[in-house]
Amino acid sequence: MKDWKKMLWLVGIFLVAYFLPLGNPKVQNAVLEAFRLLQWYAIHHTLACVVPAMFIAGAISTFLSQQSVMRWLGPGAPRPIAYGVASVSGVILAVCSCSVLPMFAGIYTMGAGLGPASAFLYSGPAINVMAIFLSARVLGIEIGVARALGAVVFAVIIGLLMAAIFRSSDRQRVQAIQLPPAEKSPRPLWKTAAWFAAMILFLVFSDWASPNDVKITLKSGENITANIRYDTQDSIDIQRFGPDGKLRSEIERIPRERIRSIEPLPS
Repeated sequence: MKDWKKMLWLVGIFLVAYFLPLGNPKVQNAVLEAFRLLQWYAIHHTLACVVPAMFIAGAISTFLSQQSVMRWLGPGAPRPIAYGVASVSGVILAVCSCSVLPMFAGIYTMGAGLGPASAFLYSGPAINVMAIFLSARVLGIEIGVARALGAVVFAVIIGLLMAAIFRSSDRQRVQAIQLPPAEKSPRPLWKTAAWFAAMILFLVFSDWASPNDVKITLKSGENITANIRYDTQDSIDIQRFGPDGKLRSEIERIPRERIRSIEPLPS
């Protein structure tokens, strides 16, 4: 980063700190809610999604040879193969737009072309099996199929655009990569496959132990059936189920000190 950009950042941070109206209740609430959301993300998303995704990215760098990545996803690979593999690889993963970033970085660092890597980055969160089946179940089979096809098509288009826009810089990057001499893998293929399968299964099923539809028993004796929207160390935000079984639109915050127990509703 150039010195003048650093100076602008420092001046901007200083001005925000100097003029921020901390006495304003709206500002206080906004700051507090931002940290509540950060804590919710750390509790439910970082350990369950981002960390496993980083392990998978590390496994890509450790277990997959650079020659294999260059062969299937490199700039020299046939476009139908490279973009086809990249755009559908996310089917077996259950990743969000955050969790897919370490995997994108892994294959990109290993020598994948920017176009195929961008196609994987775009389609990964949209085409996983869980998302497709949920879309088809809730919104209809037509929407589910349209989502899957649309994710693949747009991933290829975006990948081609990224490859065209950054053609020269990507070519220089690939030319600078020095491929090590091909060596026989020190481990059999089934061990590598088992490692990847174990990590992917953990990533897919890590959130199953924390259902959102629950029965909450308060210390006052009141029972509440609700859907947990956010929860932190000191409170939970819920939407109650109405008599018709549908969620109400209002979001209610309950301090944990008022809660006796939380039990998942039977599916």
